Amino acid sequence: MTRTVYLNGAYLPENEAKVSIFDRGFLFADGVYEVTSVLNGKLVDFDGHAKRLDRSLSELEMKTPISTEDLLKVHRQLVERNGIVDGLIYLQITRGAPDDRDFAFPPAETEPTIVLFTQNKPGLADAPQARTGIKVISVEDLRWGRRDIKTVQLLYPSLGKMAAKKAGCDDAWMVEDGVVTEGTSNNAYIVTKQGTIVTRQLSNDILHGITRAAVLRFAREAQMKVEERPFTIAEAQDAAEAFITSASAFVMPVVEIDGTPVGEGAVGPIATRLREIYLEEMHKAAV
Repeated sequence: MTRTVYLNGAYLPENEAKVSIFDRGFLFADGVYEVTSVLNGKLVDFDGHAKRLDRSLSELEMKTPISTEDLLKVHRQLVERNGIVDGLIYLQITRGAPDDRDFAFPPAETEPTIVLFTQNKPGLADAPQARTGIKVISVEDLRWGRRDIKTVQLLYPSLGKMAAKKAGCDDAWMVEDGVVTEGTSNNAYIVTKQGTIVTRQLSNDILHGITRAAVLRFAREAQMKVEERPFTIAEAQDAAEAFITSASAFVMPVVEIDGTPVGEGAVGPIATRLREIYLEEMHKAAV
């Protein structure tokens, strides 16, 4: 079945959607993106993703090509047209396609390019890895300094994921100045032996995760202790538990780091409980 995608105001079969070779997303990775999960046909934390999108565009001095209200309508149309029960919607906005390649930004009248497409993921909330946990390796963080902007510059995270795959693992945690920044496409956490959830504080060094914000809010509401600070790989290996959060993985336990088991080397109770709470609350709030 051919997917219906959205491109610059039109709904098209995926094989008919075309973008200019001069598009700055293609030439310069000059664009931003968001990923919104769909559970039972409804959008998870849409408002959070829309607000972060606006911030990313603003930080890059890019025009906003569509209102939040209309963007919601497009998301819902794509869910309906593609029959998505559980899955993902990817949104990408670039600075557009000027007449030729130039490092300088194009004229102000150049319209941004906006693309949305779906991925069908039956049983997204019931991933087997949530019961077994994932294994990660550590890699040096060589990305640019504005990781708080959700840009399409994803080559280094892709290299990190491939390094993990070659090592027989699932993902990589990036390390800078001796401490963990984040995963290749997720925020990273540990749980100390005293039961405290630790994750790096917000700054330009990490993505301001929408799932991160929700999970930390739910953790505090559940009377769990949270510390926002850096931690090392050694501290993570010595922790009781570890996990990641992202829009597509929700809360995913980490059971091994650089070949060393975390805790008992099995999924722990805090990550399990946070995943349960998150999914329960997001099912209620989905739109």
